[in-house]
Parts: sequence; C-alpha cells; structure tokens
Amino acid sequence: MKVDFWFDSMCPWAWMTSRWILEVEKVRKIDLVFHVFSLGHLNRETTDKKYQTLLPKSWRANRIIMAAKEAYGQSIVLPLYTAIGKNLHIKKMEVDENLFKEALLELELPISLLSEIDNEAWDLAIIESHDRGLALVGSDLGVPIISINGEKNNNAFFGPVLSPAPKGEAAGRLWDGLVIVSSFPGFFELKRSRIVGPIFD
Repeated sequence: MKVDFWFDSMCPWAWMTSRWILEVEKVRKIDLVFHVFSLGHLNRETTDKKYQTLLPKSWRANRIIMAAKEAYGQSIVLPLYTAIGKNLHIKKMEVDENLFKEALLELELPISLLSEIDNEAWDLAIIESHDRGLALVGSDLGVPIISINGEKNNNAFFGPVLSPAPKGEAAGRLWDGLVIVSSFPGFFELKRSRIVGPIFD
C-alpha cells in the first residue's frame, strides 16, 4: 500500500502524525513517501502576527530539505525532516541557522547546505509539492495530509490530528480504521474539540 505524507516542519501536529505513521510502517505493509508542504505559502496573505512570524521559518526549513533532496534523493527527506523536527519540537531550539546546522551534522550532510535557507530558487518546487497535496483534500486545509494508494486514487485526507501518537499495534488499528472510512467517497469529516496540546513522548 503506497502512502504519501505531506508535512511542514514547523507544524507540531504534522510532527505528531508523522511519528504515528512511522509506527504504522512497523506493523503494517505500507510504502511511505514524505513530501514538503508550505505553511508559508498557504498563509502568505495572512494578517495574523503568529503566522507572519512562522512564514519565513517554514520557507527556510523547506528550502534546505528541497536542496538536500536534489543532491541526495528522496531518501534524505524523512531523515532531515526528523532531525529538524526533533530539534524544534523535542529540544525546543530556536528556528535559526544553528538548528539547521545541528540537523545537518547529525546526518553527516555538508554544512554548505545552510546557504540554501534563503535561496528562493527552491520555492517553485516547494509550491508544486504543496499544491499536489492540497489538490487532494481541498484548498481550505493544511497539514498533515495523507494519500493512500497513489495521488490519483482520490483516497486522501487531512489528519489525523492526535496526541499523543499511538504506538505499536494501537497505531496499526487506527490506521486500519482510517483506511476504511477514507475509502468511502461520501465521507468528509469526523472531528471533536482538542483538549490537549501535542504530547511529544
């Protein structure tokens, strides 16, 4: 089963869901591919000061991931996302050059990739990846986005938004249920208010 996953490194909820889908990969036969999404592009016209602060951080993380992908292939996307996300969401580092430098050092990638964080030449590729994900679920949504069995199969959804991320067989059972409900073409939404924030353990 092919599974495509869209993320923005700045989103704690996408981080939570990504850790869950990696647990699913351990207990279910899925072929998992990660793609960048741009909260910077999605919220480019916002007047919300919180998002305005987030926008350059989102672009910089995506640019360094795209540059690494160009140099080293698709297989580097998840490890670099994980290294960046760990520094941001677990270690609570500021989103600056030091965060990216530590992620690159962890993966033994060249520090020269730091020069790409403000290189707008990557933005078209980022937006193309972003648009592919958004086209599957609707323009009013963000990340995480998951597509099952190919982007043209029309079996995609935003979410799940969860905290904490289930592990082991519990992660697999949640996946089984999502595969069932998302395969029904008339199913659109299942939601309840969040009562906890991201629990990163």
